[in-house]
Amino acid sequence: MALTVDKASKSFPGVRALKDASLELRPGEVHALMGENGAGKSTLIKIITGVHRPDGGRLLLDGAEISLSSPRDAIRLGISAVHQERNLIPRFSVAENILLENLPRRAGLVDYAAANAEAKKYLEMIGLTVDTRTEVRHLSVAQMQMVEIAKALSHEAKVLLLDEPTASLTGEEAEALVALIKRLKAQGAAILFVSHKLEEVLAISDRVTVLRDGETTLVGEPMANMTRGRLIEAMIGRAERTAVVRPPKPATGAIKLEAKAVATATGHRDISFTVRRGEILGVYGLVGAGRTELARALVGKDKVTGGTLSIDGKPVTIRSVEEALKRHHIGYLSEDRKYEGVVLLHPIRFNVAMTIWDRLAKFLGFQTAAGERRAAEPFARQLEIRTPSLEQAVGNLSGGNQQKVSLAKWLAAKVDLLIIDEPTVGIDIKTKTYLHELIGEIARGGVSVLLISSDMPEMVVLADRILVMHDFRLVGEVANDHRYDAVSKAIMGRIHAVEVDAAE
Repeated sequence: MALTVDKASKSFPGVRALKDASLELRPGEVHALMGENGAGKSTLIKIITGVHRPDGGRLLLDGAEISLSSPRDAIRLGISAVHQERNLIPRFSVAENILLENLPRRAGLVDYAAANAEAKKYLEMIGLTVDTRTEVRHLSVAQMQMVEIAKALSHEAKVLLLDEPTASLTGEEAEALVALIKRLKAQGAAILFVSHKLEEVLAISDRVTVLRDGETTLVGEPMANMTRGRLIEAMIGRAERTAVVRPPKPATGAIKLEAKAVATATGHRDISFTVRRGEILGVYGLVGAGRTELARALVGKDKVTGGTLSIDGKPVTIRSVEEALKRHHIGYLSEDRKYEGVVLLHPIRFNVAMTIWDRLAKFLGFQTAAGERRAAEPFARQLEIRTPSLEQAVGNLSGGNQQKVSLAKWLAAKVDLLIIDEPTVGIDIKTKTYLHELIGEIARGGVSVLLISSDMPEMVVLADRILVMHDFRLVGEVANDHRYDAVSKAIMGRIHAVEVDAAE
């Protein structure tokens, strides 16, 4: 089954997302779709899957023109997708989410035994071991991503579109997914693969199409002809630039945050560390190590059950994100930007200003759009948020620009400590470089930064010191001299040593 997109165009209010974009997917091939955030990749995928209707151009399936009015039309024709934005129902079980379009029934009622057995089959295909009866809201971000992939596989599609499928996965999970993609390719599936992980794309893709500003700059180029440099230049219009981050320096500032023997309701025990003013303290660990849960406990989203947290030398109890911000000047940039970082239906100026509403409040506490706009404008300029207007709904922005909006609200709040969880997941190369430099500037300005990342190169570039976490415990600290080979070896050595001890 071959799928062709012929000169597709699509515009939204104030934004031209696609102009004459073309693409051809062939059976038994992995076709990479590349481009910066905002280049039009997700819009093109939504046109192929019936989420959006194009303003111009054609869709052809095996040479016959098709018209899609909904995702169900696409599924019926054998086209399925894993979108960058999760489309799961939080209070439904894993099995219900996977088989939502085709739940087995007996005597008119859902046959849950059959549903759980069927869903388990797709989970085994991707190597995910979770109880199919578990409500999705209790899963980690990585596990939710794997459920999305299992859901797409359940449609037994001949055309499979994967939009950033490995962004939230561990190395082991990503390897399992790549192996699955190769099996599906061998079975004759046409696979569209979108990722900002260039090495991954170069390794598994047969051909590549590149979008820049909604237009195709490369169409169906054999990957054998491509190099990393040529691919980046096609995406951004120039050669790659490496982030320039401050040189390493000793952490001599006053202690902003100190944890002593902290325990949490999510399973941490005996967590002790300090973060100094102007320091970037890294917390590295594989997905599931407990890093995000620690961040949530530090800002009051999860409960601290033991030990002591101190801010500026004074013991504190933090019960909520609002209290963390208002009383202790702590900001939290969540890894889940779409659900915790921004309000997708509201405009940019609303999202940036939400942390400083008390400062902007007029008579009787009322806010004004003009006041929000004035407050948001400097940060929109500083972070180079690409938008025609601050009235643009955040949900219409690219992932990279959504992340910039999420960061802007904490810059507006002038926090003293910023906890940043996976800042560049799903972010293009140019935006990633920009965010790295911005995080360095924030720390140079005297803000303490607690950086959580499973991206080893990112951690080595940014952090002054690196704490290593495994199974909800801190298992070591590594001094960072920014030499990747030595630092990464030291970090993984700490993790492997613990795993060996546990096995014995």
